[in-house]
Amino acid sequence: MDSLLTVFFICLALGAFVGFMAGLLGIGGGLIVVPALLYILPSVGISSAQLPHIAIATSLAAIILTSISSARAHHKRGNIPWGLFRTMLPGIILGALTSGFIAERISAATLQQGFAIFVVLMSIQMAYPFKAESNRQLPSAPVLFVVAALVAMIAGLMGIGGGVLLVPFLTFFGLQMRYAVGFSAATGLLISLSGSLGYIIAGFNAPELPYGTLGFIYLPALFGLVITSVLMAPVGVKAASTWPTPVLKKIFALLLLCVGLKLILT
Repeated sequence: MDSLLTVFFICLALGAFVGFMAGLLGIGGGLIVVPALLYILPSVGISSAQLPHIAIATSLAAIILTSISSARAHHKRGNIPWGLFRTMLPGIILGALTSGFIAERISAATLQQGFAIFVVLMSIQMAYPFKAESNRQLPSAPVLFVVAALVAMIAGLMGIGGGVLLVPFLTFFGLQMRYAVGFSAATGLLISLSGSLGYIIAGFNAPELPYGTLGFIYLPALFGLVITSVLMAPVGVKAASTWPTPVLKKIFALLLLCVGLKLILT
């Protein structure tokens, strides 16, 4: 019980940091939460065989509340292209739902290495963001379905909302940045909901799960994360207007690079 409470309070602090950084730099929390949980959760007896699955599933579930807040704000500003959303909706649901079942069949070591490589790539993208906008037309509906399924599946496997993948793709095909960000907020909610459901179902019969799990989601860590992240996100948004966010984003990208390389070498 003592170790469980310790994890809860650590996740309260982690959630505050994640929420603040999300508001300040506009980043998804999964890139921070998953590595942190990989180091925190062994203290409550979570085995190495299930550790990456639980860390990723818990991160994905924590995104739900923050995604609701973000999607509502973008909807009020008219930033969500609902026509495009309806076109990509089936692929998003399919990809996110299947991510949990795919993750269940991947070994812990492979999943952790895959996440580490992904973190390294995202740190490079954050330091040198893709900003290309053009007059290209969006692909046909079948292509968008495949892209949506792949993005949602990768996002679910990595425990993120998917914006780091969707925004560059959509802006490449000429969608204005504000619509691309609004679209990623709406899809982030759908990916986190569908992906969490997939991890819950896939983890029901998984062996060696500790007390306090719902499928692969570790509830004490989840509650600690969401309580403070929701409170601190608006504080980060306010700080973004005065803090040197481009410099901070590059510093944070360097931190992510170090985290990813350490996970690769572990």
